[in-house]
Amino acid sequence: MRIEIWQDLTAEGRRDVLARPALANDETLAERVAAIIERVRNEGDSALLDLTAKLDRVELASLEVGQAEITAAGDQLSEVQRAAIRAAAANIEAFHKPQLPTPLAVDTAAGVRCERVSRPIESVGLYVPAGNAPLPSTALMLGVPARLAGCPTRILCTPPQADGRADPAVLYAALVSGVQRVFKLGGAQAIAALAYGTETVPKVDKVFGPGSVWVTEAKAQVDRDPYGAARDYPAGPSEVLVIADASANPVFVAADLLSQAEHGADSQVLLLTTSAELASAVAAQVASQKATLPRREIVDGALGHSRAIVVTDLAEALEISNAYAPEHLILQIERPRDWLSRVRAAGSVFLGQWTPETVGDYCSGTNHVLPTYGFARRYSSLGVGDFLRSMTVQELTPEGLRTIGPIATTLAELEGLDAHARAVTRRLAAIDSASAGDRR
Repeated sequence: MRIEIWQDLTAEGRRDVLARPALANDETLAERVAAIIERVRNEGDSALLDLTAKLDRVELASLEVGQAEITAAGDQLSEVQRAAIRAAAANIEAFHKPQLPTPLAVDTAAGVRCERVSRPIESVGLYVPAGNAPLPSTALMLGVPARLAGCPTRILCTPPQADGRADPAVLYAALVSGVQRVFKLGGAQAIAALAYGTETVPKVDKVFGPGSVWVTEAKAQVDRDPYGAARDYPAGPSEVLVIADASANPVFVAADLLSQAEHGADSQVLLLTTSAELASAVAAQVASQKATLPRREIVDGALGHSRAIVVTDLAEALEISNAYAPEHLILQIERPRDWLSRVRAAGSVFLGQWTPETVGDYCSGTNHVLPTYGFARRYSSLGVGDFLRSMTVQELTPEGLRTIGPIATTLAELEGLDAHARAVTRRLAAIDSASAGDRR
């Protein structure tokens, strides 16, 4: 890792060391994704089978995973593996269940009741990629909150393996998390199938999950189409930022950086430290530890645009971090909780030397579907609320309309909307007439 001294950098140099690796800049990507989406809309299952054969190099007899394959998936895993998936699911449920909203009812004035109620999204599509490796943890992170939210239709798409089957760990995680149907589909064609439906794949209202640039572009396109499906949020390559002081263990810091670097060559890992000695020790540990990693080529790609940056103090480190808005933020410093209030923008925060980012990826209970590429400045980590929609309710008594009706008519007249005002004044006249009749 290159070591930089923040105080020695110009403004341009500071921008450069924090610059994320450019997303695949393929000017034809949007056009090619649009063509795939159009094919799926027009040709349905036949397009999906053909695209799977051409793009995934797998000939499928059917798109849906049969119940027998789902049931048999667990048998292909060891009891230790099955227990780990069940334990992770239990922790995810324990953290997400309290996120279910409580109905809100407020009397804003006498006779005026306002409410906010939530309803589950009717149908959701969960995408679990399998590019460099299958991700059963993502099936849990998506499936458990969807079930807790009560979404009536919960379906999952994941690319097929070379043998035409879905990954057994993904299938078992889907079963444990309450997914109802699974389809062997990947890439932009999977997103198109979920967004518009085919003879076999049901149309959904919202699509969730990470994926390649093809998946990301497809989600963006169907989200813009009123006949398509909403997406969770935009995403980019995975990333971690570690803030460490002189008390940090360089072995742990390097291990955290490498754990994120192995996601992909376009991942980014950054270290901000108040200690030049620690920066050197971490750089040495990164070189030593990566030598034994099987995904070393991917790691080297990520380290090519990663940095160790020496800063003046922790306050400066937090300011830099907030501007960067990392997907994962690790605070390996003395009394990390004392500094948590200064964290303004991060997808997920890990406090102290005994909290590796790995536990958030798998089993602490928090969700690992997080905003990346700086989107943590305006998006939150995935939660139960993303699978719900809320609506407001209001109910007025005659007395309530007398109380706030004049306010409404005044504002309507200010805006020149006479029909709005009359919808109130005609009712007020009826109330006055009825009251006069009662007095007679």
